[in-house]
Amino acid sequence: MVKKIESPAVVEAAGNKPKVISEFIGRVNTNTEALSVAHMKSPAGWVEPGQTPEFDEYTIVLNGKLLVKSKEQTLEIKAGEAVIAYAGEWIQYSTPDSEGADYIAVCLPAFSPGTVHRDE
Repeated sequence: MVKKIESPAVVEAAGNKPKVISEFIGRVNTNTEALSVAHMKSPAGWVEPGQTPEFDEYTIVLNGKLLVKSKEQTLEIKAGEAVIAYAGEWIQYSTPDSEGADYIAVCLPAFSPGTVHRDE
């Protein structure tokens, strides 16, 4: 069966500023545990706590720039670029530039507050 997703569910985001997470596919909007697909809109100066998730996260930046920090390096991911963060690795996302960022995140398995393991 094919299922049309009429609209996303807005999910609360972590971080120092309000960020819009529109989950199209995932645990909240479609009761899908296998993976999640969300459109993210982060404001300028947004920073989220570091995390060590139990899922792989595949991110494609549509507009702006996303800063992705791991224990080994810090990457600038610009519009038209992508990054993969693997399960079990510490990672921190931020949008330090004045334009913020607009991006798509796919998590495998689906994102869950219980499996993201954010820093205190």
